Amino acid sequence: MSKIYKHMLNVFNQYTHPEKVGQYIENFIKIILILIVMEIAIKFSVKLINKFFNNRSKFKIMGEEKRINTINGIVNSIVRYTIYFISFASILEMLGIKISSLLAAAGIGGLAIGFGAQSLVKDIITGFFILLENQFHVGDYVQIGNFLGIVEDMTLRVTTVRDFNGDLHIIPNGIIDKVTNKCRGDMRALVEVGISYEENIDHAISVLNDLCEKIKKENKNIVEGPNVLGVSKLGESDVVLSIVAKTTPMEQWAVERELRKRIKETFDQKGIEIPYPRRVVISDKKS
Repeated sequence: MSKIYKHMLNVFNQYTHPEKVGQYIENFIKIILILIVMEIAIKFSVKLINKFFNNRSKFKIMGEEKRINTINGIVNSIVRYTIYFISFASILEMLGIKISSLLAAAGIGGLAIGFGAQSLVKDIITGFFILLENQFHVGDYVQIGNFLGIVEDMTLRVTTVRDFNGDLHIIPNGIIDKVTNKCRGDMRALVEVGISYEENIDHAISVLNDLCEKIKKENKNIVEGPNVLGVSKLGESDVVLSIVAKTTPMEQWAVERELRKRIKETFDQKGIEIPYPRRVVISDKKS
């Protein structure tokens, strides 16, 4: 017991020596300063990059708005991770861990695997391919797996999607294996309207055709149509007519809302009835 006690006492004296304590305090202060400088550098770099892309016309940088915003996020991500690496490498060197020898012994790939960063490497590689293959941009309406919404941000590691409920989904790029981009090409606007069986179908179609011609001239978001397809269904209490149009991306819902509103107003003016479900109840009254 005495030997163990003496050994513990020697270790305690060694690490509590005034010179050691002074060195610990000095290293602690240096680490705090490195972390402060790291935070300032990240904020300054992000601000500078955003300013550069916001004033891209001055630097003659041309390209699609969404693609430029996506590249902006990727560049911010690269700069942020680079500053993180330099800062934490400096801290490890200060603590006596030689990064250079560690990298030489294990290699960069081995070091990443050693720190359990296989998924991180996969996320970054997938992020690069998503950008290079132009799969989607910031602002696109996409479906990734079970998540459906607008892409708010994209970095090398994650993609964030905001759904229409307001929920923000943070998706690692490495698990993105299937993407449905709903913003590429013209979108379809489909409206179905019912008229009563007593109405003249040809007259209703003629009224809809005239209305569609007016809307086409007034609405710049309509690329093709609207066209009246004719009778698409015979319901319980109505004859259903379908109208279809092609619109610019993300405007299909607005066009559908306008069509429904204008159809209702026009049918009211022309005296064309839009029926509602009716039930006939026959009761057997016994006197």
